Formats: sequence, structure tokens, C-alpha cells
Amino acid sequence: MADPQPPIPTNPSWERVLLARHAKRPHTLDYIQRLITDFEELHGDRGYADDHSIVSGMGWFEQQPVMIIGQQKGRDTKQRLFRNFGMPKPEGYRKALRLMELAAKFSRPVITLLDTAGAFHGVDAEERGQGEAIAHNLREMSRLGVPIIVVVIGEGGSGGALALGVGNRIYMLENAVYSVISPESCASIIYRDASRAPVAAAALKMTAPDLFELGLIDGIVKEPGEGAHADPDGAAESLRATLRGALEELGSQSAQQLIDDRYEKFRRMGSFFTEQAAPKEVL
Repeated sequence: MADPQPPIPTNPSWERVLLARHAKRPHTLDYIQRLITDFEELHGDRGYADDHSIVSGMGWFEQQPVMIIGQQKGRDTKQRLFRNFGMPKPEGYRKALRLMELAAKFSRPVITLLDTAGAFHGVDAEERGQGEAIAHNLREMSRLGVPIIVVVIGEGGSGGALALGVGNRIYMLENAVYSVISPESCASIIYRDASRAPVAAAALKMTAPDLFELGLIDGIVKEPGEGAHADPDGAAESLRATLRGALEELGSQSAQQLIDDRYEKFRRMGSFFTEQAAPKEVL
């Protein structure tokens, strides 16, 4: 009798990548429909065009007016082409910033929902200043005197996600991922083999539990059952509770306190030293 084959090892990180990309996973508009009432979408960057990969507008979260901005991938082929597969161009980030500044003018909290494989890297985007638009958002979001709550609902890819990710509170859905690079791209660079993406996913520490342990996010939003795709209503209710708590916590802070809180949060990221090294003796 032949020896039994050893079991194939599981890779929880890669499994979560696949769940974050699930075709039926709720997107920004699904959460807006369930969480925001009287939503009015606002369009255009007032400079070039309206980027359909970013959905943004004003509405009410329970009894509080908010500005909500999120990336929208689209579900079928027609929607995905219309939404550019959820990959924003410079005008998308400029639209988002315009509306965040409008929210600050009227003292409305900002909620951003991240779900993109990354910013669009086409020639036209580069010609219109993709890098500058992302950098500008990073700087200006750090200065806004209103609460900013960031939620990674699916994929949080590189600067394409971070351009909407400078917040006072950062949360991730349980099966979302957030990383500087996709596992496939990382594997292509490090291992010269994109098929080793599952190995790269584990090394990147891109899942919600990994990032919470590293102190890069403030909490994990529990997903129902097999994942948000199995019960979008349940996922939305979990997110509702998280948003309610964050808005209550941040609502009592002044504009300067919110700015200082955001600054200190990002200054702490990546610092794992608890004490200073002893100075070297001068000979």
C-alpha cells in the first residue's frame, strides 16, 4: 500500500487575499446603500474630469451628517470598465480631496472606504500627475480639522489606497488586506516567479490580524459566516457599530486635537524601539 500523501499546508494570508478579491464581496456602494441615508453623490475634480472609480458624496450616518468617499471596482465587465477596475486616476484623488476640504469647511466627519488594487498606472495618469496627486492628498489629509475614519473593505493596494488612508482611526474588515504591493508583484520581484504569490502574501504581513498586531490599524471589523460576501447585511451592521463608536470617540475632540492625534499616529508607525541605544564611546 502506497504511503499517504502529506496534506497540502494551508496559507491563511493567501486565503484572505482571495476573500478580499471575491467577486461577490460588498463594495463601497453596497455599504453606502446600507449605512448612509439621503446620500447625494458629488462629481468632478473641477479641473479635468469625473473619475468613476471613486464614489463620493454627502449623506447621513444615523443622525450625523458625514462625507463618505470610497473606491468602487464594479462587478460585471461593463461596470468594471466604467469604474476602471477601481483604480483611480489623478482626477479621482483630486475629486476626493476637494470633497474632504468641503467636509472640513462644514465640520462634517470624513469616512473613506478603501478597495483598490492600486492607483492606475497608465501613461495618461502619469501625464496628469498621478504621483503628485497622491502626495498632495497625503499632506492635506494630515491637516484637516475634522474626524477622518478609514476602513479597508477589500484590497488596500499601495499608494492607491493610502491616498485616502490618512485617518484618525483605521480599521480593516476581517478578510481585507492592506499592503505596499500586491503578492503577485512582490513574488515577481523577490522570487522572479508570480506563482509564488501565496508565499509573498504571508511574508508581507498584509492581513488584518497581522497589521493589528503591528499597531498599524486600530481595529478589526468582524465579518459574518464565511465572509462579507456571504452576508453583506451582516457585514454592514458590523461596520455600523465600528463607525458609531469611532464617531462618538472623535466627536469630542477639537480640530487641533484631531490633527495632532493623526500626526502622532503616523509618526509612531514602523517604530519598534523601546529604548535608545547607548552612545558609542569616542576614542
